[in-house]
Amino acid sequence: MTSLRKALMLEGQGVVSLVGAGGKTSLMFKIAHEIAETGEPVLTTTTTKIYAPEPEQSSCLIVSDSVETIVSQASDFHKNKKLHVTAATSQLPGENKLIGLTPETIDVLSEKNIFRWILVEADGAAGRPLKVPAEHEPVIPESTKLVIGLAGLSGVGKPMTDEWVHRMERFSLITGLSTGHEIAAADVCNVIIHDKGIFKGAPGDAARLVFLNQADVTGGFETGKQIANLLVQQKKTELRRIIIGQLEKEPPVLEYYDMGN
Repeated sequence: MTSLRKALMLEGQGVVSLVGAGGKTSLMFKIAHEIAETGEPVLTTTTTKIYAPEPEQSSCLIVSDSVETIVSQASDFHKNKKLHVTAATSQLPGENKLIGLTPETIDVLSEKNIFRWILVEADGAAGRPLKVPAEHEPVIPESTKLVIGLAGLSGVGKPMTDEWVHRMERFSLITGLSTGHEIAAADVCNVIIHDKGIFKGAPGDAARLVFLNQADVTGGFETGKQIANLLVQQKKTELRRIIIGQLEKEPPVLEYYDMGN
């Protein structure tokens, strides 16, 4: 069984940004748990907004916009063997949502070396399995060494509507699909490799991996293989690896394909 950490090529240390749709939050916390279990300190955060984590997702929460406060409180958690910490700038009044850290704050935190890994949810998808980013998205810190782009396989074969796609108008511009037309594997491939697709704004020196989630839906694994094969055929893509997985079940990693670049 391949661990998430091995499949996602997490060696050494650094900042990892998650973009796209279909499981970013789940993947972020699963990776964090694997890292913390090996005895390495890890921070989970966002540059946008996320729901406040449940205790089983992350039991240590720091709410502050001060690097010094985050470092100090995280150090206290680490002394008590609590290696997984979540940080945010503030909580939205009357909501169970957190406003994330700025990319600049994350860049500074990465230089402090108090965390081995910093995992960043870098855009939102409003719970849809597929998306294309808006002009202001994603918000990826410059210090990012790895960008993981997600797509939810539950959206393939479904009509292109607001139920399945976030930012439909941008999805349509890339794929050529009209509202209500069926989303195919090739359409997901296009939004992954297009320069205005899910990897838009990724630092030029950052590695790019694709995680095709929700392989546990009916026909999902076969659909994932179709998309992966289409991506492998794109010889000029900057992708390093395509992973087919299922974050709601075990094992989370079913198969992966390395690009021949």
